[in-house]
Amino acid sequence: MKKIWPFSFNVLYFAALSTVLPFFVLFYQQLGFSGAQIGLLTGVPPLVSLVASPFWTSLADTKRWHKPVMGLGIAMAAICIFLFQTFNSFAMIFGLILMYNLFLSPVTALADSATINMLGDERAMYGRIRLGGTLGWGLFAPVAGALVQNYGLRAGFLSFSIIMLINLFVSQKFVHRSHEEETPSSGSVRTFLTNRRWIRFLFLVLLGSIGSLSVSTFLFPYMAEMGARETTMGFALTISTLTELPIFFFGDRLVKRFGSYGLLLLALVLIGIRSFFYAAASTPGTVLILQAFSGTLFPAMWLAGVTYADENAPAGLKSSAQGLFTAVAFSVGGAVGGFLGALLLESIGGHGMYLVFGTIILVGVAIAEGSRRLFPETPERTDAVAASSDK
Repeated sequence: MKKIWPFSFNVLYFAALSTVLPFFVLFYQQLGFSGAQIGLLTGVPPLVSLVASPFWTSLADTKRWHKPVMGLGIAMAAICIFLFQTFNSFAMIFGLILMYNLFLSPVTALADSATINMLGDERAMYGRIRLGGTLGWGLFAPVAGALVQNYGLRAGFLSFSIIMLINLFVSQKFVHRSHEEETPSSGSVRTFLTNRRWIRFLFLVLLGSIGSLSVSTFLFPYMAEMGARETTMGFALTISTLTELPIFFFGDRLVKRFGSYGLLLLALVLIGIRSFFYAAASTPGTVLILQAFSGTLFPAMWLAGVTYADENAPAGLKSSAQGLFTAVAFSVGGAVGGFLGALLLESIGGHGMYLVFGTIILVGVAIAEGSRRLFPETPERTDAVAASSDK
């Protein structure tokens, strides 16, 4: 019975996100904001999450306030997006998106750490719980597209708020700490950031997030350049979502086969290659075909990242580790990719934007892996954070 709550939470959470994340840039464009303004709206707010996510998750770990922090985040995010419907000035929209990122930032990390805790000895089955998010996104994305096409973007914002408020009650069913982790380990976020292995891991996560968020943030404007309608855009999300299903379902086998670090590297290389294919696309139909391949990559990267963070976190700091992972995955990646992507989209178009992103990702992976091989870590090191070796 415990598994139904995290599964249901993921269904509702990602169903809600499907109503707003792909449409933010379109909303900003409809309000007449410039490329620089859109760059600020997509690039600066995630920096708030970069600080907020580790802060909230560390507070939850040390004070054991997991449920209150999670509930506050969900409620405030619902309120902020609801208020989007009532303002059209840059200053107000900017303030609301900052608040949205401030409060929502720890929710995913807290949900993931609680899910792994509730699974206990079956934690390898995390992917099948996270499958609920894929189903929620995939089933509701076409509904969101139809709502936006027929009733405008504000219909998506209202849907987000309603679904998230329902999910607020589901979130309170999570169990965030096992009896074996009653006393948190000493240390803070600085403990992770002074460890060479974690620095390399977070750099790779940054590259993967730039590639992944370039799709979730800019795919719709890119398709709009090609003349696609909102229903076609929603269908593109459905296709990529359906291809996520087998990856999440068989995620335990992938992690066992490649190891968390190896799976992360494989996903990043493929994400870089995918960006080149997007750059070469010329019609909405070509994008739909690419979406069938695209959907397999984010879940592989996410499973690898969540597993790696859990394996390498001290007992009692599991939420902090997941918070740092999600902060880099969504905040730093969102800031860098969002600001750069908005400027590239306006100046050289979607084709050029994806070409630049693909180059950045593949060169970055080569540098990270090259440095690991040239400067290997000594086997006798005893860092508390590094509980398992890279595979």
